[in-house]
Amino acid sequence: MSTPASPANLQAVRAWFEESFRTRWEMGASVSIWQHGREVLSLAHGHCDRARSRVWNENTLVPVWSATKGPAAVCCLLALEEAGIPLECPVAEVWPEFVGGGKSNVAFIHLLTHTAGLCALDQRTPIYNYEAVVEALERQHPLWEPGTRQGYHARTFGFLLDEIVRRLTEAESLGEYFREVFGSPMALDFWIGLPSAQWDRVSPIYPGKISIANSDQPFIKAFNTAGTLTQRTFTSPFGLNAVSDFNQSETWARGYASMGGVGSARGLAQFYSMLAQGGRWNGAQIIPESVTRRFEQTLTQENDSVLLTPVAFSNGMMQDPIDEDPESANHGGKLRQLYGPSLKAYGHPGAGGSLAFADPENGISFAYVMNQMEVGALPGERVQGLVKALYGG
Repeated sequence: MSTPASPANLQAVRAWFEESFRTRWEMGASVSIWQHGREVLSLAHGHCDRARSRVWNENTLVPVWSATKGPAAVCCLLALEEAGIPLECPVAEVWPEFVGGGKSNVAFIHLLTHTAGLCALDQRTPIYNYEAVVEALERQHPLWEPGTRQGYHARTFGFLLDEIVRRLTEAESLGEYFREVFGSPMALDFWIGLPSAQWDRVSPIYPGKISIANSDQPFIKAFNTAGTLTQRTFTSPFGLNAVSDFNQSETWARGYASMGGVGSARGLAQFYSMLAQGGRWNGAQIIPESVTRRFEQTLTQENDSVLLTPVAFSNGMMQDPIDEDPESANHGGKLRQLYGPSLKAYGHPGAGGSLAFADPENGISFAYVMNQMEVGALPGERVQGLVKALYGG
């Protein structure tokens, strides 16, 4: 394998990116790659709409769905660190009402690793009513013994972390905390709660129409079957289930910490570049290196009960799962490389194909955002090809 982010590899990234507009249904998209704190590649091409009336450029903003979870996790870990609270501590120490439903032993680490059993709510609650969702989470019984099973908390994750940050800091929301600690000091083109002054920069997004990979078939089937854990997870709290809902300024402004982030590829890649450098940015220590190291170590890996495919998590970040089959020729190697070959790399994808990650071992950060979504549980060939090219695979 060649040197990561070498000139030849960056040229290969550019070639794959350009080919996607010809043969992979790409409409508008951006890529930003940084190494050792410097942007080494910025690509932007296409249009913001099917009528091709608005040109897409590197300053175009777009909803990134669950790629929001990475920055949200960083906010939560930093707030806990500054309060001197260990991750093994029960959540109820900070949020007393959380004990409802027999959750006195649920710890912060359970929430961050998607092992808390709170991925779906039994009570039908509207997603736009923050207080009602928090109260429903307080009453909710875990769907399994916390720490014994992994199930992606697609929607509830953001509300859980948002409430923790609100209780630990003076911020009115996790999105506000993100802006104060990271967004404004680093001049990031990324928001969890987009101000109205930025609304005219946002591209609409379009539902997926690309063929589904075989590996995604179990997820798609469960997602479309009433009563499955997968469907319950992605519909509770209820609301915002149509892609068109994410083209509304009200949705951008609300700052849903699970899936409401809006930004550019550069904004996300710059944020992860800071993490890849141990929390340092322009000579300042934005976040302690002890916190950034928590994202590098895998804490749980299972055939996820919601995504129905092998998924690994560190503290709030997703990682590539490792082949644990002793009979496999690939034993100890990665089952996939969404985050490149490094075992320390971490990040988070978003519905439709967006992806952002940090590779601290090579000092690299990467982000890809787009407006034509793909179908599936995890990013498809458009972004996989970009990452593969970046590392010379």
